[in-house]
Amino acid sequence: MSDDHHPQLGFIRKYVFSVDHKVIGIQYMLTAMCFMFFGLCLMSMMRWQLAYPGEVMPILGSLTETFMPGGIMLPEFYNALGAMHGTIMVFLAVVPILVGGFGNYVMPLQIGAPDMAFPKLNMMSYWVFAAGGVVMLVSFFVPGGAANSGWTSYAPLSVVATTGQTYWLIGMVLLITSSLLGSVNFIVTIVHLRVKGLTMFRLPFFVWAQLVTAFLLLLAFPPLEAAGLLQLMDRVAGTSFFMPEGLVVSGEVASYTGGGSPLLYQHLFWFLAHPEVYVLVLPAMGIVVEVLTNNTRKPLWGYRTIIYSTVFLGFMSFLVWAHHMFMTGMGTQLGAFFATTTMIISIPSVIILTAMVITLYNGSIRFNVPMLFALAFLPMFAIGGLTGLPLGLPASDIQLHDTYYVIGHFHYVVAPGTIFAIFAGIYYWFPKATGKQLNSMLGKLHFWLSFICINIAFAPMFWQGLAGVSRRLYDQTTYEHGKAVQELTKLSSYGVWLLALSQLPFILNFFASIFAGKKASANPWDATTIEWSAPSPPPHGNFAKVPVVHRGPYEYTVPGAAKNFLPQTEASEA
Repeated sequence: MSDDHHPQLGFIRKYVFSVDHKVIGIQYMLTAMCFMFFGLCLMSMMRWQLAYPGEVMPILGSLTETFMPGGIMLPEFYNALGAMHGTIMVFLAVVPILVGGFGNYVMPLQIGAPDMAFPKLNMMSYWVFAAGGVVMLVSFFVPGGAANSGWTSYAPLSVVATTGQTYWLIGMVLLITSSLLGSVNFIVTIVHLRVKGLTMFRLPFFVWAQLVTAFLLLLAFPPLEAAGLLQLMDRVAGTSFFMPEGLVVSGEVASYTGGGSPLLYQHLFWFLAHPEVYVLVLPAMGIVVEVLTNNTRKPLWGYRTIIYSTVFLGFMSFLVWAHHMFMTGMGTQLGAFFATTTMIISIPSVIILTAMVITLYNGSIRFNVPMLFALAFLPMFAIGGLTGLPLGLPASDIQLHDTYYVIGHFHYVVAPGTIFAIFAGIYYWFPKATGKQLNSMLGKLHFWLSFICINIAFAPMFWQGLAGVSRRLYDQTTYEHGKAVQELTKLSSYGVWLLALSQLPFILNFFASIFAGKKASANPWDATTIEWSAPSPPPHGNFAKVPVVHRGPYEYTVPGAAKNFLPQTEASEA
């Protein structure tokens, strides 16, 4: 299975149009991290406008006279920044890192496979994703600028929006197609390419998380792809799937025929977008479990229980979408149904989080950098989950809907939640991918700065939301209730800017360690899962010989053993 008997590939075949799951995983990771940095820049620009409305923006104020005449941001440009920030961070950054990056690189190694089931399909999924990202970025340079109808792109506003919305829709169709190609590949690989002895209940939890995530992508993305294509037809072909009769646009009745339904688009969008939350969360939980068990030096508590909870979570995620739509006037019976399912879906999340916390109890905890990020995930995700409960009940959601409270809730799930898990995974598997160790001192500096600044950035939003400040206001000081919490807005903006600066130690550490980092052993963390039995970095084909699995994934602190861990591939002594 090593690459001794394979012909040498040229640079283009080996690193650009590669079919090796490891190279594709790194391509996804690096591309998505660039998009994440760009998305953070967009948010930083928005925060200047919110903190100092109507004032000249420093440094970037002369970016373009079209959208920032005299260095002052126009409302249309602010709306475009908001729409593109949300789209980029969710669809071009976090999901590609967690699924395309970690999933592609780590999952085949953890099941002992030489590659993905369909390597060429895997390559195609990356390049379709990259094309979707390019189309999204190009939209900034078309007349009228990028899409400015919010990251949800609700009709009918998005149907009559500027040209950038058409690019947004084409980009989304490409991104969804990429996810569908990847999800089929993941499912087939996990089901068919496991090595001898690796039963489903010997799989690491990370693999289970990727499997359930792949089913979510496969089942939930087609409705959004249909919605995108139908909205594209409304924009370019004169149809009216989402355009109601008698709609007044710029003082004139729009010349659309038929009786389109704007609510249909919302249903199609949220049928994907709520499972999408778990597409973000489940792989993040998978990473955190791997790091927690390794650094507590004890088995995962309730292994089967959290697997059943994960499967149930995936199933229930398709039954809660309309809790985003209580404001649309649905009846009390329908509202009660979606409120009930929303409360039910919180139960498996609590079970998984509780299992992680119990795993820590009486453990021999090592506070290395991956563990710090994994530990921080627990309270941050818990805050995100608890603050989401009022949004799942019609009585409280009607008051909080579209306020900064929603932004605070969602960002605690996605920013300190999933992004902390991403960093935990990068610090944990970096030695496997590169054969080098990241610097621990720079890593801890990165963690503490990020942990402090991310809370300064997002915690004030709960109080802004409770004060009634709408999340899409270009200038909240227009209203008295917005003026009353303007100092919190400034505090949040400073938190965002400091958070951006806090990533400098990581960037320095990442590139310095690749070229001059300390050499890592094949298993620097004394881990038990299969990927650590491969060389670091793994060659083409991953393993010198086909591994055989003898036990579960988290065999730590085995009584009477010479060492406190037993790898899955190590046979028991006779």
